[in-house]
Amino acid sequence: MTTADSRCDEVLIALRRVIRAVGLHSRQLERSHGLTAPQALVLKTIIGLGEASVGTVAKRISLSQATLTDILNRLENRQLVARARCRDDRRRVLVSATAQGVAVMSCSPPLLQEAFVQRFLALEEWEQSLLISSLQRITALMGVEQLDASPVLVAGPVSAAGEPLVAVADGEDESFSDLG
Repeated sequence: MTTADSRCDEVLIALRRVIRAVGLHSRQLERSHGLTAPQALVLKTIIGLGEASVGTVAKRISLSQATLTDILNRLENRQLVARARCRDDRRRVLVSATAQGVAVMSCSPPLLQEAFVQRFLALEEWEQSLLISSLQRITALMGVEQLDASPVLVAGPVSAAGEPLVAVADGEDESFSDLG
């Protein structure tokens, strides 16, 4: 194997590790607390905001309102959040966490991206810029720079469409679940 081939393999192995870590963390969170990573992120955000409009929550976590509505439907069915029309503007829907939602989040493990954010922010600014630039270049090399994505580490699509954005080809039969 040439040096160029081994460098390519190193990049692909690193990407695969990230994909696998996200998938493993998502499955662990779902098994232990019955929440997908996006559901946990939405619930945690709502708890942090208190009562907030659906639009505010969607902007805060960079998800479309349609995707957020799908996640909120699942959280509401489990009685972890409650939605109500705004008194001042009946067109706006406000969402808040229930006591049960707060209890679930109080005993859930930290989200994978929380540790990443903490470690990333501890890096020097030049290192942060280098990593951003390198990852942006990788997305361009893969031809996926146009895909819409939010800053949520989750296995599966970023849209509510239900089609996986990443195909895994390592012999394992892994399917990526929908966001909600």
